Amino acid sequence: MVEAVAVASGKGGTGKTTATLALGMALAERYDVTVVDADTGMANLLFHTGLADAPVTLHDLLLGDANVAVADAVYRRFGMDVVPCGTSLDAFREADPARLRDVVAELASDTDVLLLDSPAALDSVSAVLPVVLADRVVVVLQPTVPALSDGLKVQEYARSYGTDGAGVLFNKVHDDDNVDRIAEQTERYFDGPVLASVPDADAAREARDAGEPLLAHAPESAAAEAFREAAAGIEIRDEAADDVAARFRSAVVPEQP
Repeated sequence: MVEAVAVASGKGGTGKTTATLALGMALAERYDVTVVDADTGMANLLFHTGLADAPVTLHDLLLGDANVAVADAVYRRFGMDVVPCGTSLDAFREADPARLRDVVAELASDTDVLLLDSPAALDSVSAVLPVVLADRVVVVLQPTVPALSDGLKVQEYARSYGTDGAGVLFNKVHDDDNVDRIAEQTERYFDGPVLASVPDADAAREARDAGEPLLAHAPESAAAEAFREAAAGIEIRDEAADDVAARFRSAVVPEQP
């Protein structure tokens, strides 16, 4: 079995990478999980996982170096396989985003869940491809009307390529009453349920500084518990790995987002 889930937001600053790793660690209690930093232009998953000095990253794979295998960019961290992306602007400019199809297809042969940490803005082929490749998308939002508008753009694009919605995750929440007011609109317009409401927490910032995911750094925190609740609401679909890999390899690469 394998399913690819993109974690997207529509804008920066929502804590998307923190959410991706938290969902990954929580899902890893039930499944084999591989997390891919598909945000090739603004990568920061490597800083959250102690991989700032990783010798091989997704950038190397997207550059098409014949001497670099996909397995070389996979690191075992916190009960998951993690594929970080580098931060070189030159590598970003030279990388071929279409190669992500083959990378994801190969990873799909040896995991149950692929979590794709997706770019915040849908402004380039490299930014939209993770959403196009995924089976479903989790939209990470703050509970405000403008944020809902940004998230709906992600969902609209996902739908246009046949990617379903796995639900909405409210993150960095300061006011529970505001969540209640926004949740009704969210459930009306978004595919999937509201998975959880994650309180804003100093622990999340401290975890990044420590080079650890939140669930490793502060496993008993209210934010960690909320992420576990969200992961529990995502039931992974059972698909044959070979069928999924073939679909990834043949996915249409959009010319324009």
